[in-house]
Amino acid sequence: MTVPPQLVFYSTCPPFRGGEPEAYARLVRDVARWSEAGGCEGILVYTDNGLLDPWLVAQLVIQGTTTISPLVAVQPVYMHPYSVAKMVTTLSLLHRRRIDLNIVAGGFKNDLVALGDPTPHERRYARLVEYTTIIRRLLQGGPVTLKGEFYSVTNLRLTPELEPELMPRILLSGSSPEGLAAAQALDALPVRYPEPPSSTGAALEEGERGFGIRVGIIGREEEHEAWTIARERFPEDRRGQAIHQLAMKVSDSAWHRQLSAIAPSLTPESAYWMVPFQNYRTFCPYIVGSYGRVGEEIGRYLAAGCRAIILDVPAAEDEMHHVKRSVAAAERTALTQ
Repeated sequence: MTVPPQLVFYSTCPPFRGGEPEAYARLVRDVARWSEAGGCEGILVYTDNGLLDPWLVAQLVIQGTTTISPLVAVQPVYMHPYSVAKMVTTLSLLHRRRIDLNIVAGGFKNDLVALGDPTPHERRYARLVEYTTIIRRLLQGGPVTLKGEFYSVTNLRLTPELEPELMPRILLSGSSPEGLAAAQALDALPVRYPEPPSSTGAALEEGERGFGIRVGIIGREEEHEAWTIARERFPEDRRGQAIHQLAMKVSDSAWHRQLSAIAPSLTPESAYWMVPFQNYRTFCPYIVGSYGRVGEEIGRYLAAGCRAIILDVPAAEDEMHHVKRSVAAAERTALTQ
């Protein structure tokens, strides 16, 4: 198999968890610059009730960089699809930058209840299809008429129009059957929090679209060095573990349950590491080890059809250097699968 040239890398913008706003703004700009210098095409900006507005954070990213595309998380309950399309075209016009979209269906139950959204989990993806269809058609030029179960628009047009070369990539977070079906209906790239590489399925058939993954990478020359850094960066934390357990109770996300079920079965020798997730330090698994070991594990995802990797928040400026070396090893591994 040949590693596809369209493999795309995103990093992740640090979420705001309190503290000095000025310091947070500097951190966002720094992380965006590190990511851009490290070869990432984009950077994911989270959304939920407890975070800053992702569109305004995305503008911070744009102002501090020259090429990187914000990957803005979009939840239908927060914003009408016309408003999303208008934000995309406005930012793209003002800054000559592509704005990618990460469409999410759910969230924490308490957040959705507070917002007055009782939509059952399985129906959220039907809503997501209507929602994203309107956004895409508006960005393609419209006019858009759609009479759906959740949205109804008539001869709706976006002005000014988006230039074709700035059309966003559309990713869709969801690993449930409903999420995968929605991604297929929308021709969007489904993004998942991956299982251990050994559990990843067979390679894609010809013409299949592939998938994206959210994963952290800590690779170093020597295995022990990588693990020392990993444990120093993500120490065991009882308070974090308690918050994680609470989050489990208030989230109906399929991926959250799947990852939590995997953790007890992992062995100490596994390069697939769940401690940051279990301690509520991040929302994705990590792959840890020597460049070769990490490359071998990531290479299995590539060989199975991974087309985009969304990395966790880089911890330091030089972190992308180590990621690059691990990915180079992954590409060599994928060629032999």
